[in-house]
Amino acid sequence: MPKTSARLLSLLSLLQVQRDWPGALLAERLDISPRTVRRDVDRLRELGYPIVATKGPDGGYRLEAGTQLPPLLFDDEQAVALAVALQIATTSGAGIEEAAARALHTVRQVMPARLRHRIDTLRITAVQRPAIGPSRQVDSGVLLALSAAVHAREVLRFDYVPAVAPAAGTAEGPPRRVQPHHLVTWGGRWYLVAWDLDREDWRTFRADRITPRTPTGPRFTPRELPGGDVAAFVAARFQGVDGSGGWPCRGEVILDLPAATVSAYTRDGVVEELGPDRCRLVLGAWSWPGLAATIGRFDADIEVVGPAELRAAFARLARRYAAAAADGPTAPPG
Repeated sequence: MPKTSARLLSLLSLLQVQRDWPGALLAERLDISPRTVRRDVDRLRELGYPIVATKGPDGGYRLEAGTQLPPLLFDDEQAVALAVALQIATTSGAGIEEAAARALHTVRQVMPARLRHRIDTLRITAVQRPAIGPSRQVDSGVLLALSAAVHAREVLRFDYVPAVAPAAGTAEGPPRRVQPHHLVTWGGRWYLVAWDLDREDWRTFRADRITPRTPTGPRFTPRELPGGDVAAFVAARFQGVDGSGGWPCRGEVILDLPAATVSAYTRDGVVEELGPDRCRLVLGAWSWPGLAATIGRFDADIEVVGPAELRAAFARLARRYAAAAADGPTAPPG
């Protein structure tokens, strides 16, 4: 029979991976008697683990949530996954960077040498992709409040700061009233997907602009999200589509650049290699001039495959740029 301390750790590990354990099965897995299982459960309870006995034909045990977080056990894969998640937490935008660093230090301190070596060699530099416009960090309390309302299916009231500040002297509008459905991240920012009760339509709100009001409203029956998939819904909203499944403007060009170079700076486009220094790019945007300007940033010779609207947008931009160059000071040679 294993020593008591080792047996207690094995018992705790089993209780963490499965909600309900019949007492007889625990005794069999640990190769001990049901009476010893009962004594070991009592010892774990004395250490602060909230283990309750379940009734039924088999009888058993369940590890419940307690009033404080007791020591936890992780297998090797879980420990590595936890360390990786904590290292990339700096890009979450949830205001938990310092807490994540402290948690990683705590986990590392108690890791066996073999795992600590793996973690020490796994150095991740988490780089947050630049967002369009200034980005504000979200207070973790706001995220918890939004998440709680989503989970409880309760109407949420909040003050919302619009992207464009209201004119001076303009009174602030009433609080927004929504049925919150999903809390998601996109491009390093947090968003709330909700049904706006006053506008009777789906809306996507930036979490860093939300100030929740209390108390929350009545419970509601969730509506069916358009398309049924929150990831596809959010992606479509940020592409400015109306349900057609793509950008309003989409074109195809051939660039005199390696495919690897273009792919590194292309987020939603399709890049196809045509040669060592030549590739095909299919890309979308809000407008044809915007698409032409986006393609022009690659600073390479461009061959427009289509459509005609994209070719016309390049001609329009060429006239604008030529006029801007003629009106400005003469550039120095070089």
